[in-house]
Amino acid sequence: MDFSAAAMIAFMERHQEWSFWLALVFATAETTALLSVLVPSTAILVGAGAAVATGAIPFLPIWAGASLGALAGSTFSWWLGHRFGAQILVMWPLRNHPDLVDQAGKYFHKWGSVAVILGHFIGPLRPVIFVFAGMMKMGFPIFMAFNVIGALSWAYVVPKFGEIGGIIIGWVWTALGF
Repeated sequence: MDFSAAAMIAFMERHQEWSFWLALVFATAETTALLSVLVPSTAILVGAGAAVATGAIPFLPIWAGASLGALAGSTFSWWLGHRFGAQILVMWPLRNHPDLVDQAGKYFHKWGSVAVILGHFIGPLRPVIFVFAGMMKMGFPIFMAFNVIGALSWAYVVPKFGEIGGIIIGWVWTALGF
């Protein structure tokens, strides 16, 4: 079975009723510490946005699923940091990326709560910024307030980026006479 980004997008096009659930699963993987480095979720969500531009997939299920998935993954990552503290930094795969962990720590200390919003958009920090929020004992209500803003925004922007790219490619394709 082919699990490439292209295969997942093609599946979404053939089975629109699964778009919400697939967006939820991929967004959860993208924002969950330890999983985010293994799954090409951003590519899939951008590709789904490009399929929205062709009319093959409706946007709303993608956005709703990605929003809930981003909330689930980032909240679980916060819990991991809150529950395990610095111990999680010596677990795989974070132990293999001390530079990323150091960078995320500096970023969180510099930006504070806003780092939770921005962490949704900065790929290399996404796997650890939510863990750091939990490790720093950021209160759950404050975390969730910033997390909801970040998750809803990210889930809108990523597929919308693909949709706009798809529209532009369509215009160029048409202009070139294809």
